[in-house]
Amino acid sequence: MTRIMYIIIIVGFLDTFIQLPIITPYSLELGASYALTGAIVAIYSFTNMIGNILGGHWIDRFGRKKMLFTGMISVCIILFFYPFAQTGIQLFFARFFHGLAGGILIPAAFAYIGDQSGTRTRGKTMAFTGASIGIAAIVGPAVGGIMAARASIESVFLLVSGLFLVTSFIVLFFVKESFISTERGKFNFKEFVPLIKHPLIILSSLAAFALMISNGTLAFGLPLNVEEMNRTTETTGMLLSTFGIIALIVFLSPINFIYDRFSAIKLILIGLFLIGIAMFMLSFMTTFISNFIAMITYGLGFSFIFPSMNKIIADASTKVDRGKAYGIFYAFFSLGVVAGSSMAGGFAQILGLPFLVCGVLMFLSVVIILYIDRRKV
Repeated sequence: MTRIMYIIIIVGFLDTFIQLPIITPYSLELGASYALTGAIVAIYSFTNMIGNILGGHWIDRFGRKKMLFTGMISVCIILFFYPFAQTGIQLFFARFFHGLAGGILIPAAFAYIGDQSGTRTRGKTMAFTGASIGIAAIVGPAVGGIMAARASIESVFLLVSGLFLVTSFIVLFFVKESFISTERGKFNFKEFVPLIKHPLIILSSLAAFALMISNGTLAFGLPLNVEEMNRTTETTGMLLSTFGIIALIVFLSPINFIYDRFSAIKLILIGLFLIGIAMFMLSFMTTFISNFIAMITYGLGFSFIFPSMNKIIADASTKVDRGKAYGIFYAFFSLGVVAGSSMAGGFAQILGLPFLVCGVLMFLSVVIILYIDRRKV
């Protein structure tokens, strides 16, 4: 049953990654200004964060399967209407509701996996979820770019809508419910307070936020480094693929024993430290070889962090509140996505050193997580 969840995670994240090369040109094609285009890109992550929190409550109240199906079919319908947008404003509102619906999906899938996985093998299970996201990250932008160039941008949205429709029926007919609460209370923010105060959930959420800030900085700053090398966007794509491939190797090879053998907190600390090193390398050295080594280092750091923080959330929660725990966690994930690119742009404008500032933030995150870890003992 968990294997079906891996398919759902691939489709869920493919929805995000496949749109990376096309959403900006599609917005401009519809006549949106640069400011509105920026809002169209950002609004998905913002409302995704709201969807994470609300979805976390509903996942625990109404069950994982029901919310998975609701999220999948909602995204399917919203994506179907993307090609019919006539103006930037219409696309903005489509993205608004898309983010809300998509915000339910991932916490529900991870709550289900947390329910189904045993404590001893949970680390390896979460490594496979990381591999699922890695596959989506590598395949998505390539498919989106090729389809948009050879067919049309609209065909990309219709393809993903079709994938969500098929996956919705897989959820409906092949996924068995793992937990439904007997209570039917309304949304109450007080239910989240104990989870927000939980040191392990704070620690993992901070790691997610830091990881996505580094990701946003990478997306913003790497093309600038490549430009300095007088190379084309092909080099940018190759460097970005490098970190994904390295992470996949760790997730899927026998190396993934580390997630069940070593402390998840230690792996997160090592991962953030490696990402900090990668950021410093990208800041001070702009040769192809140095950037290539930096992306290998970044990939290793990413591979240590992602399964570890998801494992901590599953371990720190129970079936009763696991949906809410993942809702909080992925809200910080979404917040990091929103903050990452904007912070990178701001620091580049003011200081001209987005990678250096990001590296300092990664090391600062290591110190804060160490402090939280010591305080909880």
